Amino acid sequence: MTQSMKHMLSILLSTFILLSPFAGAASAQQTSTAPSIGLALGSGGAGGLAHISMLQVFDDLKLKPDQIVGTSIGAVIGVLYAAGLSAAEIEEIFDQFGGSNLDTLSRLALSDNGLNLSDFFDVDIDNGGLIDSSAFLDFLAGKIKARTFEDLTIPMGVVATDYWSGETIVLNKGNLFTAIKASIAVPGLFSPVAHDNHLLIDGGTSSPLPYNLLNDSHDLVIAIDVTGSRAPADKTEVELTKLFFKAFEIMQQSIISARMSHNKPDIYLKPDISNIRLLHFNRLKQILKQAQPAADKLKQELLQFQEI
Repeated sequence: MTQSMKHMLSILLSTFILLSPFAGAASAQQTSTAPSIGLALGSGGAGGLAHISMLQVFDDLKLKPDQIVGTSIGAVIGVLYAAGLSAAEIEEIFDQFGGSNLDTLSRLALSDNGLNLSDFFDVDIDNGGLIDSSAFLDFLAGKIKARTFEDLTIPMGVVATDYWSGETIVLNKGNLFTAIKASIAVPGLFSPVAHDNHLLIDGGTSSPLPYNLLNDSHDLVIAIDVTGSRAPADKTEVELTKLFFKAFEIMQQSIISARMSHNKPDIYLKPDISNIRLLHFNRLKQILKQAQPAADKLKQELLQFQEI
């Protein structure tokens, strides 16, 4: 349902209430209920740091989404925000994480002792992935008090994918960090996660922008697409790692495009995050700067929504 249709229905409902014998009580109840906002934070690796700019808009306007759903990096940032951190505090966390010029793939270089990786990651080839994300999750756990979904201040859904069936699995109960670990389990990079009779991999393989989970529950649904973009280069050859991750990006964009052709969110934003790879977390400031025009647009949209 579009925002204009929702507004029209709201007017009709208000007219009905005013004409009813219970108009006084119903009107008082209506004025005490703020419009509901659902926020979908999409998958996109380090490009998903652009979500921080979008959350800063909510903080600046003193608004909070009533529900968040997130896939992969969107799940990571969504959980931090739903746990009560501000956008500025989340930015500080990722500034610490990427502050050592972290580009994990560029550090997968052979040394005398084998692979030389960041302190945030361990090699985990035996379990179906190149990298074990446990140290990264421990790092995140040290930043918030919440340990379960029930501890969050904003209802949150974390999206993963069942490896065997391809089904989208929404995790919204129990351990937060098991859910995050599943949602970020990029095939071939991070190990899959066994959970509740499922073998879970990155949610971006089935639902990279899960706004459809919010459409029937909120007055306004906002979807932030951080899947990036590609530009033709002079050379015809593409390096292997870039080819792998950009192919993953193409797959996600195809899924989003197919969903958008049938059902669109009220507000769809795609920040400009070109020239950012999956693990370029060391480019936080660049990403936030590139995302600012989209953040400005979101602010305008939310201000207009508040005036309705």
